[in-house]
Amino acid sequence: MSAPSRSDVPPTSIGVDLREEGVVVEYLDGRTTLYRGVPESAEGSVTAGPGKETHVLVTDPTETEGVMTYVNDYKTDDEILEDSGVGRVIVEDGERDEVFPGVIVGRDGQRNEVVADPEIAGGRVFVFVEDGWTEGSYEIVEGPEDGLDAHR
Repeated sequence: MSAPSRSDVPPTSIGVDLREEGVVVEYLDGRTTLYRGVPESAEGSVTAGPGKETHVLVTDPTETEGVMTYVNDYKTDDEILEDSGVGRVIVEDGERDEVFPGVIVGRDGQRNEVVADPEIAGGRVFVFVEDGWTEGSYEIVEGPEDGLDAHR
């Protein structure tokens, strides 16, 4: 039996509901997920610790739809991502990839980094960082001081 494929998967627009208790994402297959809590404001970037799952959500200007991409997710089958509308990008150590206009993801050792400029992205940029024990929610509220080009 061969190992399942883990490749880049493009995202599809999915439903988003911003609530007091957190951010609700409605996948194409009808499932929903609540990322709990009011996201913490971040300027320019968010770096996830080693072993943390990193999910990036960019809303449209209405904040009712968006696109979500998992960064370096090696567990979820391509077919599940495609059915849900979630994308995936695999970034090797030292690499960077612009996953949406205004949103760059990179890898430094075992840490994922998300650098974004919401003005260029055209919506709100959320980063969810989690593992089996903890969840962190962040919103990148302004671009990096040195500009996005410094991170490409």
